[in-house]
Amino acid sequence: MQKETDCIFGLRAVIEAIRAGKQIDRLLVKQGLQGSLYHELMTEVRDRNIVYQIVPLERIELVTRKNHQGVLAWLSEIEFQYIANLLPMIFEKGEDPLIIALDGVSDVRNFGAIVRTAECLGAHAIIIPEKGSARITADAVKTSAGALHTFPVCREKSIVRAIEYLKDSGLKIVCAGERAGTPAAEVPLTGPTVLILGSEEKGISRELVALSDHQIRIPMTGTIASLNVSVAAGILLYEITRQRAK
Repeated sequence: MQKETDCIFGLRAVIEAIRAGKQIDRLLVKQGLQGSLYHELMTEVRDRNIVYQIVPLERIELVTRKNHQGVLAWLSEIEFQYIANLLPMIFEKGEDPLIIALDGVSDVRNFGAIVRTAECLGAHAIIIPEKGSARITADAVKTSAGALHTFPVCREKSIVRAIEYLKDSGLKIVCAGERAGTPAAEVPLTGPTVLILGSEEKGISRELVALSDHQIRIPMTGTIASLNVSVAAGILLYEITRQRAK
């Protein structure tokens, strides 16, 4: 449960935070809210493409019953980036981009662990969707060993459109699954690459699988059918690093 101490509330407080350039991780607005300050807030929200949810009053009062005026916001622990701005800079350095895309990974500790491994093994950025992804909390930052303060995280409105952009830009799209696909060591993973990892519950969406150039898996001989997604990320990133070092 998100706590009152983690958020700011009140129409004017949230408006001023946005105008001060604070990145909003999540915004809840009470259903049916009206008035001049509400319209002022929504103008700022739409102009800056801030993600928000319209929710019943009860949802807000699960967090606080203070004078919230129907508005709660959580500030982001990091500054998000956009892959369309980042990719040209990677190419300009003469490097082959290695991008990690997370489709529905919602556990903050898994997310932090993946960022830590990605930074250690030479990836350039992680892409997450605006909705259905882990929030960047203090726990995520701690699990990343601080890597989240320096490693680029791109939060995109549509992860499908982001992958389409990367494919059109010449990157190879690789989906990692539990059972289907070719063993990772048998697939060429050098060159500009996007590695897509899905949630342990739902896996990778059909739309993203349809965009993939390769579907890979980690061969397993034990009786447990799956790996934790952060562990799988570490194994696959090591395989990519191994192949690139040849």
